[in-house]
Amino acid sequence: MRERFKASCTTIVLTASLGMSPWLYAQAQKTPTLAEILQRLEVNLKRYDTRLPSLFCDEEVVSKVEPGLPSQNTVTDAIFRLKRTSNSDGTTSLVESREIRGVNGKTAARQNAESPTLLDGAFEGGLAVVSVNQAACVNYTLQRANKKRPREPYTIRFATVLTSQDSPRCLLSEKSNGIAVIDPDSMEITHLEIRTPRHVIQPGYFYQSAVVGQRVITIDYEPVALNGQAFWLPSMIDLQVTQGAGSFHKTVWSFHATYRNYHQLQVTSRIVHEHERAVP
Repeated sequence: MRERFKASCTTIVLTASLGMSPWLYAQAQKTPTLAEILQRLEVNLKRYDTRLPSLFCDEEVVSKVEPGLPSQNTVTDAIFRLKRTSNSDGTTSLVESREIRGVNGKTAARQNAESPTLLDGAFEGGLAVVSVNQAACVNYTLQRANKKRPREPYTIRFATVLTSQDSPRCLLSEKSNGIAVIDPDSMEITHLEIRTPRHVIQPGYFYQSAVVGQRVITIDYEPVALNGQAFWLPSMIDLQVTQGAGSFHKTVWSFHATYRNYHQLQVTSRIVHEHERAVP
């Protein structure tokens, strides 16, 4: 089962100088409004979309289906790549790919992974789920902060408000809800959860009904230094799709990926002079 998750994101930090008056300092420490947080996330998103360089990293994916045969479950080691490519309209897109190095501890015989569950698109659009651009598709609510813990992360809860008119530009095309946890210093999303109670696992056709189940996507983000700048990128992506109910009638597909050792993807070239060419 291959999951396609389309969705994509940024930061301004409030600072107080030593000479700031007590009143101004108190103002700076106040919890920002939902609109202010969304606006800062929008700035971060634009920076991510325009400045994040092409990159690669180590990816380990544990994919399972339960109940199922042990031979169906896989642990895949790969080099994950996110490449910025140019579009015909002058814009750029972030395209995901991976080079499989090994499956279940053995060298990969081919690059087409035969895993029970795959997930694509989280790097392209995960951060954009909570953004000004999606305000017409998603209802956002800022969870009340604990006044005794002013530096506690901000939590935004959200739920889709899809209409047929909005759906083409909505990243979440199915009725979903979730939370986003935001670091108060960097104003970056550190944790994202998206829950879809009735996700279409397999579309219906002819006289056969569609197969539906609950889908939960979880992403943890951490800061990564690339090209002299810090970008918040996934350190863990988890997907679970559950069909049916009860221990004897339930099937669970799971995808758990970890990412580490991020590096900028660079292509270098040089001119080979005549005297450097190999002599036959």
